[in-house]
Amino acid sequence: MTRPLFIGSEIYRRSRYGGKHPLAIPRVSAVIDLCRALQWLPDETYIDSPTATPAQLSRFHADDYIAAVMAAEKDQSIPDDLAQKYNIGRNGNPVFGEIFRRPATACGASLRAAELLRDGGIVYSPAGGTHHGRRDRASGFCYFNDPALGILAFLDQGLNRVLYVDVDAHHGDGVEAAFAGEPRVLTISIHQEDIWPRTGKVEDRAGGSARNLPVPAGLNDSELAWLIDEAVLPLARGFSPQALVLQCGADALADDPLSGGALSNNALWRTVRALKGIAPRTLVLGGGGYNPWSVARAWSGVWATLNGIAIPERLPEAAERVLRDLSWNRRGNGPPPERWFTSLADPPNDGPVRDRIKEVAAAVLA
Repeated sequence: MTRPLFIGSEIYRRSRYGGKHPLAIPRVSAVIDLCRALQWLPDETYIDSPTATPAQLSRFHADDYIAAVMAAEKDQSIPDDLAQKYNIGRNGNPVFGEIFRRPATACGASLRAAELLRDGGIVYSPAGGTHHGRRDRASGFCYFNDPALGILAFLDQGLNRVLYVDVDAHHGDGVEAAFAGEPRVLTISIHQEDIWPRTGKVEDRAGGSARNLPVPAGLNDSELAWLIDEAVLPLARGFSPQALVLQCGADALADDPLSGGALSNNALWRTVRALKGIAPRTLVLGGGGYNPWSVARAWSGVWATLNGIAIPERLPEAAERVLRDLSWNRRGNGPPPERWFTSLADPPNDGPVRDRIKEVAAAVLA
């Protein structure tokens, strides 16, 4: 592979979780449109995502659960007893038009990426990163767990050191649970300590296969850089991974409504630069992110970073038009700031590195 590849799908353009759900916003489609408007996404680098089959999903997920999600899409409803059993139609996991096809497409992308990466390279799938999904139930807006399936695909190729790094605001609990006690996988999660799912304490190591860095609200750019440099990179180098799966959730950014993070998107891009060369195979995923402008700008910048493309100070007219055409029903704070339309990079938010950050970094290396 001579250059990074981007896997996407048009299903995300027409699919919405419905109503005022946090995921009732354009995300992947906006990233595709923005990257194309910037002439960063030529046809030869774009791959249309396949949809994972039930047989492929069953490499991780329970057959009866897969069947229940498929039936929920067909019927657009689910019986009360199955809703309770599988956590579908409740707790933020609604029944919607593409309840099976949409997450199965994200899983298909991660599986295709692992195949493409057999001999090395970089693949970007911003639709991926559904890190809360459990083997037999939906969780945290995630119906299937595409990172787990991608990691399993690497293991099935014969790799025995796969590193998963997660910088989403929320703990990557589903991926951690999937590989608890598995010595061939190391999961590292940086997440806010006081928000859902309230797991991932620094002392929790999942049988040795996990390292957790729970951080206080207000994480700034300097603090994330400290955690990457002083904890994640030493752990990664010690593990010597043959493949990296990097989950780039955008919900720890200051403009996101569902966390207390204070990051600028520059911090996310720096993380990608720091980690993208740590393994010969790199799969970069999306994740959380509930402000369409901050997600589109951040994840487009991830693609630029993977390609070594300089990010312009002022967006060209075509790219600006993509951002001005976005809407957000949940926003109640007046009109969006002009910089969300005219620039990709946020103002940096550097600051002091709090003692708690240094303590967490030291603890995971102990």
